[in-house]
Amino acid sequence: MRALIQRVSSASISIEGTPGGTIGAGYVILLGVGHDDDEATVRKLWEKVRKLRIFQDAEGKSNLSLEDVGGDALIVSQFTLYANCRRGNRPSYTDAGKPDEAERLYEAFVEMARADLTHVETGEFGADMAVQLVNDGPFTIWLDTDEL
Repeated sequence: MRALIQRVSSASISIEGTPGGTIGAGYVILLGVGHDDDEATVRKLWEKVRKLRIFQDAEGKSNLSLEDVGGDALIVSQFTLYANCRRGNRPSYTDAGKPDEAERLYEAFVEMARADLTHVETGEFGADMAVQLVNDGPFTIWLDTDEL
């Protein structure tokens, strides 16, 4: 699995042109599922995201987690995180997981987030979405479970 995590002061999503969820301070998590991912991969990635200490403490150091600050999360499925651009100029997405399995694992990730956080919003798997956010910092982290 791959996740692009942006620390935000606020974010919102529209799905197929219809306004969706809104969050305050927390993370926008763009989530991609690969071929070899399973429930263990979901757990591994969520535990890393949950424990990331990228919020500032009283001394201004990045030392607090999303849970520590009572932060929100907006989780958006994004298969394009598996884009392969090695050949030519048109990305290939053959490394992305098959849609049915990818959706199941995306939903499992969302459920883990909801079990640990007070406020979680989502996009809609496979839909056309528009995400608006205010990147705080900016602070952006790339996680790939193959590298964790």
